[in-house]
Parts: sequence; C-alpha cells; structure tokens
Amino acid sequence: MTLRTKTALVLLAIVFTVAVSSSHAQEKFRLKPGAKGKVCLTCHESFKEKLKLPFVHTPVKAGDCSDCHNPHTSSYGKLLASNVNRICLSCHDGIVPGKARSTHKVAAEGNCVKCHDPHAAKYRNNLLAAGNALCFGCHQRIAKQIAGNRFQHNPVEKGCLSCHTPHGSANTLALLKTDVPGICLTCHKPDAPAFGKAHMGYPVAKSDCSSCHDPHGASTQGILWGKPHQPVANKMCNQCHMDSSSPDALKTRKAGYDLCRGCHNTKMTEILGRKRIHWPVVDRTGCQNCHRPHASRENALLKKPQLPLCGECHMDTIERLEKSAVKHKPAQEGNCTKCHLPHSSNNVFLLDNTSPINLCGTCHDWQKHSSHPIGEKVTDKRNRNLTMDCSSCHAPHGSDQKRFAWYDVKIDLCVQCHEQYKR
Repeated sequence: MTLRTKTALVLLAIVFTVAVSSSHAQEKFRLKPGAKGKVCLTCHESFKEKLKLPFVHTPVKAGDCSDCHNPHTSSYGKLLASNVNRICLSCHDGIVPGKARSTHKVAAEGNCVKCHDPHAAKYRNNLLAAGNALCFGCHQRIAKQIAGNRFQHNPVEKGCLSCHTPHGSANTLALLKTDVPGICLTCHKPDAPAFGKAHMGYPVAKSDCSSCHDPHGASTQGILWGKPHQPVANKMCNQCHMDSSSPDALKTRKAGYDLCRGCHNTKMTEILGRKRIHWPVVDRTGCQNCHRPHASRENALLKKPQLPLCGECHMDTIERLEKSAVKHKPAQEGNCTKCHLPHSSNNVFLLDNTSPINLCGTCHDWQKHSSHPIGEKVTDKRNRNLTMDCSSCHAPHGSDQKRFAWYDVKIDLCVQCHEQYKR
C-alpha cells in the first residue's frame, strides 16, 4: 500500500468519524416531535398572550425562536444570537439604502426595536404605536408645535408617512418620498388660479416651498413659518424681487447685503462702520449666509438655532465645548450672542463693544473673587501685546477644570506666568 493510499484512507476515516459524531450530536439535541414552537412556552407561559395579538412576526408564528435566540448561552442580552441590528438585517437586508442621502437615526443605528416589536403587536408591521403617535414618541418638539398650530397641513393629519419614508432615502433629504418642490406639487397644482393668486403671480413652481412655508403647519395663514419677513407677510414680493411679469421675476433687485440695505440702512451703516466685520456679512451671499429671506421659526429670521448655525463655520469651537467637562452656561445653551456680536465689533473675536472685563462683569462680579491685577495697565507676561483680563485664566466656552480655568487652579495655572514657583 502506497503512502498516498494510506493518507487517503486516514482522511476518509476522519471525515466519517466527524460525520457520525455530527449525526449523533444532531440526534442528541433534536427537539421532541411536536415540540417546535411550544417547548419555549413551557417556561415563558405569559408569552402565549403575546401570540394572540393580530400581527405576529413570521419567525415567531412559525415557532422558530432559535432564529433570533440561542437556546443555551449567549454573549448578548435575552440570549440573542447576535446584536439586534445584525439579527434584523439577516432577513430585512436593504431596509436602509446603502448610499442614502438621509437616514432615520434609529434605523441607521440598528435600533429597530424602538419602533417595532420583534414578536407581536397590535399594529401592522409590528409597530409599537399607530400613525403619528409612534413618531411623536421621539419627535416631541414637532408634536408640540403641531398641537399648537392654528392652521394644520392636511398631510400631517393623515400621518407622517404621507411625506416621509420611515427608514432611509437614497435620493432625498429629510427622509422625504420626493424632493421639494416635487412632493408639494403632488397636491398643490401651480396652474390652479388660487395657487397663482396666493403667490402674486410669481412662477414659484420650481422653488423651495419650505423657504416660506412650514410643512407641518403654522399659526400664521398660508402656513408661513412662525416669524415671516415683513415683505412676505405683506405680500410685497416685488420689494426684493423683480416684478412678476418680468422674464427674471424671481431674481433679486440687488445682490448680497445691498439688497437688505434698502430697508435696513441704519443697521448696515452701523455694522460696516466697526473695525471688525464678520465675513458672512460682506460675502457675496451676504445676509442669507445666516438669515432666511422669507420666513423662519427662529428669531431674527435665523436659518437655525444659534449653536448649530455658528457651528457650521466654528465646528472646532463646538467640538471643544462638547468635550469640556465644565461648560460656560451661555455657550452650553447656544446663546452665542450673549458675548459675541454677530455682525461686527470693535473688539477681537467680535466680542461685545465693551472691555472683556466689563463683558464678563455683566454676569460675574469679578471684583469679589480675585485680587489678581487685571485691566488695561496690566500685561499678560506670556504675550506683552495682550492685556491681562478674565480670559487670561479662564476659558470662555468651557474646560476640564473648575471655574473654566485653562489649567489646574492649585498651581499649574499660576506657574504659566510665575515661573519662579514651578516645581
């Protein structure tokens, strides 16, 4: 017998042994006849009531508990065979588009059970609640706004899924079924006389409807955003745009801040007369870098609340704030204009037009907490071009030290200047 033949016989014997062992193992752990889907219920008896609900998850209905749970031991809670995301995607692959323009956060994170019951539910698709009630469980701000609206938007009353997809969208923002204005035009017909009259004859069919209208409803007629620009509220579109009969009807009469200066001349003269001007003001886009031209839910027609709006350019500051263990209250609350002037200033960092010490003094009685020399006559030893003021020792947004100090106040902070006391 050759060596090759002997080797082949040994391998064949191993394969046979493994096959027999596997067969014995399967026989050993095979469920008793008729036990499938019932053996788990011998302990989980209360689960029988769950199975009476109208919508039962397919594996549960088939009694395949082991499709999701390991019957013996597991590294995951509830003896799950894997984490929830992987288990759900093993059957529901493609629920969230691979290259989505927008995704529902809970779906992207694999938190399927925040919306769906994995076993059975009263509602179709095993949803935990019906209609808007499910969405409002997380989107409470929108729910509160809708409840207080005087003018309701009809699709919202029908349900969020009238306009939004629940998991993700490959082609649209905000989980919309179709981008704006397409989704709006499914109900609102531009060739209808009432549509043309409401928009003063302007050709807005291809415009962004949400630049004027709140898609969830509003307290103002025409569901305009809660704080409309005065020309919009007064239907004076031609104050900023060319006449409706013009070939370029939607073109603005002037560009950048020159357009806004027509009404806000006094304010613009004040802004441009200071030493330091915030670049968005004089950028080609001008005021619209930060303000919405037609209507907004924010004061001063801001595009967003201050913190995310300022964070579009000052992300490094926002990230440092988020990492800080101790945060300055105005910064934490997103009240950037508590200390900074948004348009221009005579001070560095666009700080309010007073000395930094007096600015801090509007909230903090600094004279009671320190006898350290500060003010215009005292220079910061680390840089003789700078005056010793509150920010010489305190981080204005936040830090990892008590009282927003740059360093540990016991000694590390002081020795930044007083080197003779270094250890």
